[in-house]
Amino acid sequence: MNLTEGEVRYVADLANLQLSDEEVQKMSHDLSHVLTHIEQLNELNTADVEPMTQVLFDADETATLREDVPHIPLSNVEALANAAASGAGYFKVPKVIERS
Repeated sequence: MNLTEGEVRYVADLANLQLSDEEVQKMSHDLSHVLTHIEQLNELNTADVEPMTQVLFDADETATLREDVPHIPLSNVEALANAAASGAGYFKVPKVIERS
């Protein structure tokens, strides 16, 4: 599936990204490859495949999760100690949803 530059610019605009002409060309190429791969995956017959809810085995040796051990959480002061900006007990971050 080939994406047009207009489609790439539309998606970039939805994501609030400003892409150069070179980036639009590269993204058009890369995203077209991703969509082609997804089209191939969609051709697979998965009617008889049971949904998976857990990919871990029941054996202890193969489990990859650590034990859930309770511990004392960070205090508000400790959590904000290395923050670039904070105020009123919260992290301050710049707005990212405004468009110019």
